[in-house]
Amino acid sequence: MLDIKLIRENAAMIRARLSKRGGDYGLDALLSLDAQRLRLIQKTEQLKQSRNELSANIGEKKKSGENSDIEQAKSREIGGEIKALDESLKKTGEEIESMLLSIPNIPHESTPDGEDEAANREVLKWGEIPKFSFAPKSHVELGESLGILDFGRAAKIAGARFSLAKGPAAEMERALINFMLEIQTKEHGYTEVAPPFMVNTSAMTGSGQLPKFADDLFKIENSDYWLIPTAEVPVTNILSGELLDLSDLPISYAAYTPCFRAEAGSYGKDTIGLIRQHQFSKVELVKFTAPEDGERQLERILKDAEEILRRLNLPYRVVTLCSGDLGFSAAKTYDIEVWVPSQNKYREISSCSWFTDYQARRINLRFRRDKKSRPQFVHTLNGSGLAVGRTMVAVMENYQLENGSIEIPKALRPYMGGLDAIV
Repeated sequence: MLDIKLIRENAAMIRARLSKRGGDYGLDALLSLDAQRLRLIQKTEQLKQSRNELSANIGEKKKSGENSDIEQAKSREIGGEIKALDESLKKTGEEIESMLLSIPNIPHESTPDGEDEAANREVLKWGEIPKFSFAPKSHVELGESLGILDFGRAAKIAGARFSLAKGPAAEMERALINFMLEIQTKEHGYTEVAPPFMVNTSAMTGSGQLPKFADDLFKIENSDYWLIPTAEVPVTNILSGELLDLSDLPISYAAYTPCFRAEAGSYGKDTIGLIRQHQFSKVELVKFTAPEDGERQLERILKDAEEILRRLNLPYRVVTLCSGDLGFSAAKTYDIEVWVPSQNKYREISSCSWFTDYQARRINLRFRRDKKSRPQFVHTLNGSGLAVGRTMVAVMENYQLENGSIEIPKALRPYMGGLDAIV
């Protein structure tokens, strides 16, 4: 969340930065409530000082044998006022906390201005878009004709937006997960973690999914558990509430998990296939770093995610998201989009984001530069490295042959027992 002191002391700047997202997010109401809270604090402190003076006076009178009934009655009266003010302070603090949780991060100064994805800026393109001598099939057509993807039976089991991979497709999914994790852990220095697939409300709130995105999440009834929409949630919360040393940073984690999303608001979009599902596999990259190293680590996490596509020789592009298209908790985001031949366009396969100290404040994760320094909030980052289902889509469609078979990328063959094609 944002720092209330930052908002209080830089209201005009915060208002201007948030307006680039397309709203003011109730700053006037927040600042009014904050001013009320400060007045309550001041009044409480004045009353406590008066009570302390009375206590001293009562003590002196008792020593000298004088009657102090009036002072004691006044002290009890002040105590009652303090109790009432403390209750008001608690309620006001909770209201401020609730409002802060609903305000998104401010865009970084290097994030381009814009209302929506039309204003996103292309940073680079890599690879050659394949030229087919035939009309390329979609991954759905390829998978069903080869008998390796079965959406009909998946729907029978679970309903829409689920898939059933069989044989080489199931093997490819497992191979891609191992391929991605091995590169990130063996070559890029990430520590692999295997987190829970369910988290509590506190963890969801800490990473920024709640309260904003409750309708997009799956909640376990009669419990405090939620199915994770991304490994970002449990992995970011691994260090919640801790105080690190500067020497601990940066910390880099990589995790494979299934992800679960309700996809509220996506009615009619990508209803069949692996692009948009209620359950999908993803390898996630998460970093914790000092503030001055945040932007450099964002570039690093982007390159680490890009490397997967380069090894697989899949054409892609990178775009910087504009302020109006930024995710709720992000200050700056790069999207990696892979080429999908059947749609004749690039589709998102990874988002790499820098959250500055926004998530760290929510989870109270701090570090100390040395023993004499005051604790500071760390900066957090994450990126998909990559979405496995969408990577399968890209492999199947970009490596398809005219006879309907699929060539296996050379980099992936060792992970599939040497298989060079699905026929």
